[in-house]
Amino acid sequence: MVVIYLDSNATSKVHPEVLEVMLPFLSEQCYNPSSGYRAGKTVRNALELARQQLAELTGADTEELVFTGGGTESNSMALSSLAKLTKGKKIITGQIEHSSVLKTCERLAEEEGYEILKVGVTEGGVYELSMLEDFLAQGDVAFVSLMFANNETGVKQPIEDACKIAHAHGVPFHTDAIQAIGKTAVDVHQLGVDFLSISGHKFHAPKGVGALYIKSGVRFSPLVLGGGQEAGRRSGTENVASIVALGKAAEIMNKKLDEGDHLQVMKLRDLLQETLCSTIKGVEVNGDISLRTANTLHVSFEGCEAGGLLILLDEYGVACSAGSACMTGKQQPSHVQKAMGFSDKKANSSLRISLSIFTTEEEIVETAASIKKAVEKLRKVQGGSGVGPVVIYTK
Repeated sequence: MVVIYLDSNATSKVHPEVLEVMLPFLSEQCYNPSSGYRAGKTVRNALELARQQLAELTGADTEELVFTGGGTESNSMALSSLAKLTKGKKIITGQIEHSSVLKTCERLAEEEGYEILKVGVTEGGVYELSMLEDFLAQGDVAFVSLMFANNETGVKQPIEDACKIAHAHGVPFHTDAIQAIGKTAVDVHQLGVDFLSISGHKFHAPKGVGALYIKSGVRFSPLVLGGGQEAGRRSGTENVASIVALGKAAEIMNKKLDEGDHLQVMKLRDLLQETLCSTIKGVEVNGDISLRTANTLHVSFEGCEAGGLLILLDEYGVACSAGSACMTGKQQPSHVQKAMGFSDKKANSSLRISLSIFTTEEEIVETAASIKKAVEKLRKVQGGSGVGPVVIYTK
């Protein structure tokens, strides 16, 4: 069966050009980039080209980028360093953060005695900066960590403003930009952040590679010690093939952003949204529609359980998810949905649909028809009325 893949926020398809540049470094270009001979230096040059490509996508200087094993590691590295090198016994994060941030903060609370303060969100899933101000005003804050774009709703956050608020109180700022890089324009210097986390497999690089932006002049304590690779900030022989792939993916997505290809992704996302709202009763589009990443649609269907919808859609050849991929298999609503004020019933009827540059209009038309068929079938089984207004949050 041909699968219509609409779960790119969970992981994305490796771009063919990315795979092509990656393969030589899994075969003949096998050399250690730290080697002194010419072949090793050739590999080192490829690694540094990838760093330059990622710098051009993010607005960073090359020396500010450290390659890692993925976004989770990048988050852990940043937060662990901040906890070690900053004063204060309070951590400010948010109610809708990814588990890799929340669990790291929880570990710091359990082992180091930090108090965790969580910024809430509006109905549209946007962080309440007045709450951030109130928390900072209490003093004794070690650092702030707020995500750039949410993995479930796609809603982008006011990170530049949040960072200015934190810095006005003398507090360093980290952002998890894993769902933003490659999908929306990001300039780390304009944002002003001290740390920013990146994951390659969210924008058509392979799994298991990412990066951490560390602002020039910011102190950093490495999590991994050893041979001193990555200027001593992340030891261990670099995963050259995947890093080269990350660089190529960054180059491709930077060009896509420049050429407006993400406008096409947005048009397809909006086509799906409009079709669902006009052909199915009892639909709610979740999250501030003016702030979402171009590829993400989070939608609820009255009288339908998401688990049942996913089973039927899988049978029809459509792959998407219920909330965050990290919540798959769990019955309770995600913490993101609860923070936005969803009832359990609404949360359990919600799908996250995330497109990519490979999504076609034909796939969107077929997906809309498949979702309609699945909703109608499930409502008959579950006895849902199938009536209700279309609700779209705008603020």
